[in-house]
Amino acid sequence: MSFINTITQIYYRLLQRLHTSGIAALLAIISLVGFSSVSVANDAPAIAAAANIQFAVDEIAIRFQQKTGLAVRISYGSSGNFVTQIQHGAPFEMMLSADESYIDKLHQAGYTQDSGVIYAIGRLALAAPKKSPLILDANLVGLRQLIDDGKLSRFAIANPDHAPYGESAREVLKAKGLWDMLQPTLILGENAAQATQFTISGSTQGGIVPLSLVLTPAFAKRGNYVVIPDSLYQPLNQQMALMPNASETTERFYQYMQSAEAQEVLTQFGFNLPQPTVKKGA
Repeated sequence: MSFINTITQIYYRLLQRLHTSGIAALLAIISLVGFSSVSVANDAPAIAAAANIQFAVDEIAIRFQQKTGLAVRISYGSSGNFVTQIQHGAPFEMMLSADESYIDKLHQAGYTQDSGVIYAIGRLALAAPKKSPLILDANLVGLRQLIDDGKLSRFAIANPDHAPYGESAREVLKAKGLWDMLQPTLILGENAAQATQFTISGSTQGGIVPLSLVLTPAFAKRGNYVVIPDSLYQPLNQQMALMPNASETTERFYQYMQSAEAQEVLTQFGFNLPQPTVKKGA
């Protein structure tokens, strides 16, 4: 059994144990977390990608396959966990990180061909289930009020220790003087996608999650959101790089991620683009 298939089985077993609120909830989690929904052969090259770009990259992968006849196999998770897996021999040929630091770490240790390129700039949203008492506003005034009223019991973000979007969520909360106040209520997702599921599951009053994961019809049916000002956190420069073992198919996908077609999809899912998109030096 391959490394990736083994990880997949373990991951889904954990999800089933952690979320026992019914088949509907489990299906919602699977739709937000895990491996690409694009059907591909097992021998397609493996690519590691940050969970926050799943919907955008699934669409990009479909367009890439339609255009070239080539397929890639994408797994989604936290950038920090992927770094650990790659350092321990996971056979990924490319990584799309949620920020610059993880690619830089891999590059300095000799696990990438070069220092890669920034392919998108991520953004944050404050989100909540439709029946939540949390009043959504860009400056988090409603969140503070809910805390002051003693009505906030659970609030979700990605784990800031290994998920860049969790780190940025913590930065926002600290900027607004809410981090310490929220400690007793924080629910940490293993990655940004899991934090998004926690946010709209009904078990929390809300959370800070990637904008890219709330710009979908599925989310609109279950929750509401407001965009958090970019000025409240450092830019989430999402960087990608090829591994030394990258195949020709992976190299072509890497180039396609920088194409106008791919960038159009990224902007549809709320990402900003680097201006201009320039490859960083090796």
